[in-house]
Parts: sequence; structure tokens; C-alpha cells
Amino acid sequence: MKTILPYLMLLFCGLSFSQTTITGSVVDDNSQPIPGANIIIVGTSTGTVTDFDGNFSLTTNLNPPFTLQASSIGFETVTEEATSNNQKINFVLTEGTSLDEVVISASRTPERIFESPVTVERFGLKEIKNTASADFYDGLENLKGVDVNTNSLTFKSVNTRGFATFANNRFMQLVDGMDNSTPALNFPIGNLVGMTETDVLSVELLPGASSALYGANAFNGILFMRSKNPFDHQGISASLKGGVTSQEAAGDNQYVDYSIRVAHKFSDKFAVKVNFGYLKGTDWAANSVVDKTNIGGTRANIDYDGLNVYGDEVISNLKAVKESPDFLAQLPNPALANLVPDVEVTRTGYDEGDLTDYNARSIKSDWGLYFRPWENDFEISYVGKVGTGSTIYQGTNRYNIDNFFQQQHKLEIRNDNFFLRGYVVADKAGDSYDMVFTGINILNDWKDHNTWFGEYTGAYIAATLGGATDAQAHAAGRATAETGRYEPGSPGFVAAFNKSINDPDLTTGSKFQDASKYYHSDANYNFSHLIDFADIQVGGSYRKYSLNSSGTIYTDLDGTIDYSEFGIYTQIQKSLELNESLELKLTGSIRYDKSEFFDGFLSPRISAGLTVNRNHNIRASVQTGFRNPTTQDLFIGLDAGRAVLVGAAPDNLDRWSRTHDISPAGQLLGQPATISQTGAAAYNNSYTASSALELAATGNPAVLEVSNPSLVKPEQVSSAEVGYRGKFSKVIVDLSVYYNSYKDFISQEVVVSPLYGTAGDGGLSVLALANGDSQAFSTYTNAEADVNSYGASIGISTKVLGDFDLGGSYTYAKLDFDRVKFPDFTTNFNTPEHKFKASFGNTEVFKNFGFNINYRFSDDYYWEATFGNGIVPEFHVLDAQINLRVPSFKSTFKVGATNLLGDEYFTAYGTGNIGSMYYASWTINNL
Repeated sequence: MKTILPYLMLLFCGLSFSQTTITGSVVDDNSQPIPGANIIIVGTSTGTVTDFDGNFSLTTNLNPPFTLQASSIGFETVTEEATSNNQKINFVLTEGTSLDEVVISASRTPERIFESPVTVERFGLKEIKNTASADFYDGLENLKGVDVNTNSLTFKSVNTRGFATFANNRFMQLVDGMDNSTPALNFPIGNLVGMTETDVLSVELLPGASSALYGANAFNGILFMRSKNPFDHQGISASLKGGVTSQEAAGDNQYVDYSIRVAHKFSDKFAVKVNFGYLKGTDWAANSVVDKTNIGGTRANIDYDGLNVYGDEVISNLKAVKESPDFLAQLPNPALANLVPDVEVTRTGYDEGDLTDYNARSIKSDWGLYFRPWENDFEISYVGKVGTGSTIYQGTNRYNIDNFFQQQHKLEIRNDNFFLRGYVVADKAGDSYDMVFTGINILNDWKDHNTWFGEYTGAYIAATLGGATDAQAHAAGRATAETGRYEPGSPGFVAAFNKSINDPDLTTGSKFQDASKYYHSDANYNFSHLIDFADIQVGGSYRKYSLNSSGTIYTDLDGTIDYSEFGIYTQIQKSLELNESLELKLTGSIRYDKSEFFDGFLSPRISAGLTVNRNHNIRASVQTGFRNPTTQDLFIGLDAGRAVLVGAAPDNLDRWSRTHDISPAGQLLGQPATISQTGAAAYNNSYTASSALELAATGNPAVLEVSNPSLVKPEQVSSAEVGYRGKFSKVIVDLSVYYNSYKDFISQEVVVSPLYGTAGDGGLSVLALANGDSQAFSTYTNAEADVNSYGASIGISTKVLGDFDLGGSYTYAKLDFDRVKFPDFTTNFNTPEHKFKASFGNTEVFKNFGFNINYRFSDDYYWEATFGNGIVPEFHVLDAQINLRVPSFKSTFKVGATNLLGDEYFTAYGTGNIGSMYYASWTINNL
């Protein structure tokens, strides 16, 4: 017995670890291999993916028989029976349609796009590989109903259905469930520190209000990006891309974009992955010299304020100079001051190109550890992400975001029925700075503002006494005041520049300083495996903000500002088979959210989808959404030059303060030489900016209108949408129509506060404005006006000439708002009324060779934002690419160009013109 026992033990071990291996291939109905197809054992999480040649090998501890399932995006799913060890199974997948693709964002559960209760746009592996854009994120521009506003080469802002600025806090961007917005700015900065292209599995986009499931920031829509799980996608893949960007202002410049992904499944229990991406190029230079304040104005204007010229925001009325005791003391005869006109003059600024190198750079890396303790769908994971880069951001001013750093860390437990995750997002501003204030402070370092305006006024008087005309006298005044100016590149300029960008005090410097973070947790449980009559989900989220800008953005000079918000929701979904050809799907959801500053708010959504003969689906939904005021709406305290931005949290109003010098005329009225004012004045002692301008133009106090805007509170929207999806032979149609009605619409209102007197007193406050003793504020409040928007979009795709893909879409968007009645209120709709997009291509023109062409048209539209307002002209853009697959090298080679027509355009007023990009790429083993 002692002799036999060891042999029995070995036999037992051999039996317990016996393995079954199945090999085979996956091809389409044209016998072309399908790389990256998923092969799983039905009822388990055990699986693999096909290699570049469409082959696979799957090893499992299960003994046959069992069922294998093969699937790939864009193809119909097929199952085959495995009946013996070492069996070879060859799958043939028939190409499906875009309506068969599965999405999870619409209802937080997998479902076909065809059956989704709301509009969904999807950008999968096939679309990513075939896009003519330089990378997958840029390719989102070609989706129906999507607006992508280009801030710079590395910062693009995605939006749907209007109301967009680059500070787009109405739209949420999730990467594997993590919010990608920056803690400092409270909105996503494109893909600067986001995903690498080699790790993208799919991108889904929900236009319109999605608050019922995703909370406050999903007010206008949500971009949902998913990465590849290392259990399903193993190996090493890489993308090497190089080319040139071409722009009239910046010339031709090199562009490179590299990424690599390494993933390995050590066992059915443990897998890891690591990603790295590097991008470098030259940004689109902004060199517009359009006068922001005088239509048709030129640099010859004495009060010129150039769009991309900084420092000329410093403005003074020469009347104030001539009343200065210091100036009067310098005149041989005080009566000469009467020669000075009552006009406003600005300093001579610096072009944006003098204040930035336009370096565009992105370096990002992420890693993940994935653990499946029971070798099934129960998974524990840790994901870390870090990214740094340089870009241009346009907000209230233009900012050089240099060496910006962001990190994210997430722990998640999940299976097919639930998830529980928690993560932290933290950022650091690096060497970022405000280019407007850099220009201002270089000027002040060279010659302080009082001295400059004094010299200007003195030279004006002297030229006038010499017989010069008014224009000649102004020219002489500027020439005299500009004597000794720091020229760009000179030692004095460089020293003043470096001094400013390293000083976070905006009265003397321009450094953008921040180290904010937020903590977020959310959970969801789907009871569909426990309850038969309906799919029921419950979930919730909690977020805590910790603002830490050291007083450079927020009023947090004396310490961090912390606050929190939470939400809970539930959803019930029921499918009813009315007969063999009719199926009705009903979905109801409701969410409750609460910020510590405001009352709680309920966001319900009801939708219905009727499927007819599996080829036609009619959907309708009614929902409400809400948006909490953002961190900036509540706690900003930023002097932007022409106005001070003061957030409307009750305890924020007195956190911002400033001491003002009072004019000689004001002192003659009995006012002290200096007066201190807090941000509360913007909300309880102010006039509308438009009426203050009218007072300056007419001198009539009766035109003044008291403002005193209310403190900001949550914004609400009621949204109704109907849509249709259908298939007619080879033609697929997707149509949607929506109407949004807003209540308590959040925006900014510019006001002017007198430094003495009370708004509406008809006397002292009027004199304060007339004497220039006032402060302009940009306040955060809710509109009294009715704000509504409506629109529609339709997309059509088909096959022509055999296997050529042809598609097109049209989008209509309209704002319903009375601008004339509410001139001081900005909605920032910033969306063209008409958009048209089209694509044409073929993945297999002949064996392994394909191409794709994309065309976009945008109608002209009016852009309004705190940096500046103006018309964005219509534009036409053509992108194209050709590609060649080389299976023997497991590679795809692509050559492409964006804006192939070379007609430069811009999508936002104040940004650089977008030129052309020409690139070639080599993608290796990207499945």
C-alpha cells in the first residue's frame, strides 16, 4: 500500500489538472480573417481573442462537451459545440449592421443600439481603425450630432446639443467609469491625459440630459470610453505615427504620436496591463489682431484691444490722468490740463506669439492589476493613471497649460451584476500661466501704468500746443510713452517674462497654481438574475471636492475649500412581447441628488421603445435633468482684467476683497483716498453693464438699471425626445428630434458696482460711475429669461457598388432666447444651426487594402464666451486615409491627411486657425 499510494496521488493530481485545448479560426463571409474576435466558453468568463491572422487557441480545465461563442463588433454572434480535446473549430461570422452593436451607457446594462431607449452614438474598433483623423479622439468629430471645438492641437472639447465653451462642465467624460474632468477646472481637457489609442475598446456617446443615471455633470450628455481588459486582450501592441502640421501662422512643423500596450494573463485568476503614450507637435498659433471692443478697429485705435494681443487690456481715461495731483504738479500751468480730451486709451500690448512657444505635448501612462479569485466573472482591479502635457486653454483669458499633471487611482470590485468603485483624481498646474496677465505684467515691470499714461498725456499736451492734430497728438503721446519698451526676446523682456510666470499673485504675476483633487465612489447592482418580471437596478454615488489653488483661481488663499455631494438612483426596465412582430420595451428611472449647499433634486426619466419586425424601432423619452453649480460657479475669485469673476457661494462673497484708489473727483465728494470692496458688492450693489455703458455714452442717469443678481442655484432641464431606427434592405436610418426647456439657467452676468453710493440712489452711485470709481464683475447667477432649445438629427448609411460604405448625417440645432431683452446674459449656445457630415470607404477594396474619406460642413454661428464674442464662419473639411494590412508582420500601415483642402478654419472665436495635418502610421498587433 505504501508503494502504491504515491502513484495514486500522482494520478489524482494528473486528473484534477487535466486540460482541454481547442484551436481554430474566425473569418468573415468573404473568408477574410477577423483579428481581435472574442472567443468565450458560454456560461463562464474563460476566453481568448483571435490573433492578427484570425487564429485562436483556448485552453480550459473544463471537460467537453461545452459551447464556444465567437463575436466581433459589426458581426453577428455565432456558437459552436466543442465535443473533444484538441478539436479544431472554424467560425464564419456574417457582417451585421451598426444597429446590432451592443452598448451599455444608455441603461447601464448591455443592450443592442437598436433597442436603446435613447439616442446613442458608438465608435468601435472598426471605426477607430478606419478613421481618417489623426487619432481616435479626433475621429469623434464625424459622429452624428457631435460638436468638437478645437482649443489647441492636444485639447479638444466634445459636446452635443449646444451650450458649450471650452470650460464644458455640462458634459461628462468617463474612462472605465472614472470621471476625466480636472479638479482645478471642473471639466475634461480633452484626451490630454486620457487614453492611448492602442488600449481603446469602444467609445459611446449619449447626447442630451443623462442625469437620471449619471448625475449632475451629465447634463448635456456623456462620453463613455472603455479600455481593453487584459484577460480578453493580451500581447504587445504599438502605434507609431509621424507627420507634419501645416498652418499659415506657424508654418510646417513635425508631429509624432507613439503608443504601446503590454498585457498578459498569467492565469485565469491574474492579469496585468501597462500603457504608455507620447505626443509632440506645434500648436495652432493664434494671431488674430481683430479689435475685440471696436468692430472694424485696427491697431491705430487709441483704445485698441486686439483679440490675440495681451497687455492692451490695460485701459485708462485720460480725464483721470489730468485730475491726478501728481500729474498736475508736473505741468508749468495747471490750466494746460484742460487740453486733455475725455477719451479712453489702452497700452500697447504683446502678440500671443511673443508669450508662448506653442509646444504641444502629451505624455501619459496607465497600469492595471486584475484579479479573478474564482476564475469567473467576479473581478477585483486596481488602475492607476498619470499624465502630463502642454497645451493652450482658452477660458476667461488664454492660458499656456505647461507641464500640467493629473493622476487617477481606482479600486473596483465587479461582476456581471454589480460594481463598486472608488477613485481619486488629483492635478497640479505645473508651469502653467495666464498669457493675458503675462503681457500686462511685462508692461508694468518695464514702466508702471501710472507713469506710462502720465507720459502719454504730457506728450499729447505738448504736441497739441505745437499745432498737431488730435490724431497726431495721440501718436506723439504713444511714441513718447513707448520709449524704452521691452522688445520680445530682449534681456529685459525675458527677465520680466520669467518673473511674471513664476509669480502666482495676479497683481504682479501670472502663474496658474493649483493642486486640487476630488474623491469619488459609486456603486450599482442589477437584480435581473434574481427577479424575473423586470430588470431592476439601484445605485448611488458620492463625491468630495478639495480645492487648492492658493488663491490663484479660487478664494482659497487661507486654505483648501472642501465640500461634497451625493446621489442615489433606481431603474426598472421591462420588455413585453405583444405578438410575434411587436415588442415593447419600457424603462423608468429616477435619481435623487444633494449638494451640501442646495436642496435635493429628483431627476426622473421615462422611455418606451417599440420594435416592429426586428427591423424598425420607434422610441420616445421624457426626462428631467439638473446641474449643480460648478466649483467655479461657487468659489472662483479671479481678476480677469476687464472684470473680476466672483463665485456665488454665500460664504464666498466676502472671501474676495480689494482696496481701490479713489479718483480726485471722488475725494472732492468727501470720499476717502482708498476704499475696500468685497465680492458681495457684485450681488447686492451693482448696475447692469449695458446700462453703465449707455450712461457713459449719453450721460443720462435715467438709463441706469440696477442689477443685484441672485446667488446661483441648481439649473434644471425638461427634455422630450422621439426617435426612429430602422433597416430597409441595405439602408440603415437613425432619426431623433428633441426639445429642451431650461429653468434657472446658469450663466454669467456682467455688472458694474460703484465704489461709493448705493445702486439706484440716483446720485452718489451715479457720480462714482461717472468718475470711474467702479469695479466690473462677472457674476454667476440664474437667468430670469426663458431659455429653450430644440433640434433634430438624421443619419443614413448603406452599402454601394458592392462593399463600399456610404454614410451621411444632418444635424439641426436652434436656441430660443430673447437676446434683445436680456443683453447682459450670455447663454454660450455656441453651436451651428446646420451641420452635415458624410463618409465613404471600403475596408477591402482589394485584399488587405482599404480607404476612408470623411467630409464635414458647419454653418456659421455666433460664439460667446468670457474671452470674447464673435462670428465663427462656415467651414468645409475633408479628411482622407488609405491603409494596408500586412498579416505576415501583424501590421497595418496608414497614410492620411486632415483638412486636405487646406482651407484654414476655427471652431471658436479667439483660437488659432486649424491648418492641415499629414501623417503616416504603423500599427502593430493592435487587436
